[in-house]
Amino acid sequence: MKQIGIMLLLIATSVLSLAAQKSIEHVKTYTPDAIHWGAAPNALPSGAQLAVLEGDPTKPGAYTMRLKMPDGYKIMPHWHPTAETVTILSGEFRVAMGDKWDDSRLVSLPTHSVAVVPPHHTHYAVAEGETEVQVSGMGPFKINYVNPADDPSKKK
Repeated sequence: MKQIGIMLLLIATSVLSLAAQKSIEHVKTYTPDAIHWGAAPNALPSGAQLAVLEGDPTKPGAYTMRLKMPDGYKIMPHWHPTAETVTILSGEFRVAMGDKWDDSRLVSLPTHSVAVVPPHHTHYAVAEGETEVQVSGMGPFKINYVNPADDPSKKK
């Protein structure tokens, strides 16, 4: 009887071990050197780099992406149809709410700050120094500029 108990314990341990290995296979981890950066899409001003870490921002569902911006990089007043959470990983991101750019309204978000922006909430931002942010939300991610002339994808 004792041998059967030990055998069942060994089988159970093996099954749990395999289950744990299986669940780890689905976990994604990224060290800084493993993140694949590319040019930001043309909906954003040129000069920034973008990396998608999770999901597909162009489709429905969860996404996580990072944006690296050079000093002075501006994103003109715009809004998104879905909420976004922005975490400042490095540098300083200055943001303001509103339909027109106004430097006096910019608020500094230093490294490790978080901004949660509801859908259809008009905002704008500028990078102070080289800045990296992480953006997450539910896709599809879309940026709608208040002034169509500010939309880089419409410029030739």
